[in-house]
Amino acid sequence: MSSQKHRVLNHLQDGKFLNQLVATNEYGILRLPARICELRQDGHFIKTIMREVHNRFGEKTRVANYILEQRK
Repeated sequence: MSSQKHRVLNHLQDGKFLNQLVATNEYGILRLPARICELRQDGHFIKTIMREVHNRFGEKTRVANYILEQRK
């Protein structure tokens, strides 16, 4: 497993949400959706929650937040 995938999975396994801003600032990951896709292909159940936020210009936009789903 690549180190980026490992960092993303560890973050999600701690029960925390992950979005692009956190991935870039904390882990230096610039292509978070690609890492999420790879983890899904590896069999991990990751949910995407779209959240509306305001950008630095005050405009509404949406960002993806990822969380690991617990399967029974």
